[in-house]
Amino acid sequence: MQKMKRIGYIFLIAIALSSCSQYQKVLNKGTVEEQYKMATDMYDAQKYGKAIQLFEKITPSYRGKPQMERIQYMVSDAYYQTKQYSLASYYFDRFTKNYPKSTKREEAAYLSAMSYYLDSPVFSLDQTSTHEALTAMQSFIDQYPESEKIADANIAIKELRHKLEKKAFETAKQYYHIEDYTASITSFDNLISDYLGTSFREEAMFYKLKASYELGMNSIAIKKEKRLKDAIKAYDRLKRNYPASEYINDADKLLKDLNNELATFTNTVATSANK
Repeated sequence: MQKMKRIGYIFLIAIALSSCSQYQKVLNKGTVEEQYKMATDMYDAQKYGKAIQLFEKITPSYRGKPQMERIQYMVSDAYYQTKQYSLASYYFDRFTKNYPKSTKREEAAYLSAMSYYLDSPVFSLDQTSTHEALTAMQSFIDQYPESEKIADANIAIKELRHKLEKKAFETAKQYYHIEDYTASITSFDNLISDYLGTSFREEAMFYKLKASYELGMNSIAIKKEKRLKDAIKAYDRLKRNYPASEYINDADKLLKDLNNELATFTNTVATSANK
């Protein structure tokens, strides 16, 4: 029995080596037709890396020919299947432009958008790819409003927007933690206005209040009154929008300090004016 198993293993290894040898032979010395056939065979067998190598060799020979539409789609998909999403998005984009009447155009447009989506990095990194993914996904929705992929596209857009919102929120928080309160306030205002309905809105308002509090309480005299009043406005906005906020108790304490500081400052100014 063991002997039969060893013979079986040897046979499989021999087949694999023969297959590899045949691939190298066609890749390096085969005719264009042989390379095309093996490329499509490798693609169908999901051996995408080998398929890509062959497609790269034959592309110049098939440019302008009917087979090129199929080749370009398979190349795009091979990059997608091997998770080379930057290349996949580029080639799928080219496919949609080069073959506007193709039956594969809608699918290519969706996979192009998905490639951008899958190439989008974590929120803490540069979000250029995320913006590109949003544009591509929205473009797909606009072009194919009846597509069965619309629901998936909308989910992707929601996730991409959340990532941008989180990036903006964490950037504003970082300004707060390094005590650049002016930049923090501006960043929180931008977040709230740029992303209406963001899930970070309540917390952003509270952090804006905290940043405004710090700026007002530690301000120079010439700017103190305005900054204290701006902080009180930030409290009023939080209270008005989220009367049952989880942050309201802490906000109430900040408001008490602000009112006391404003009263003291106003009395000091009035006393100085009467002297």
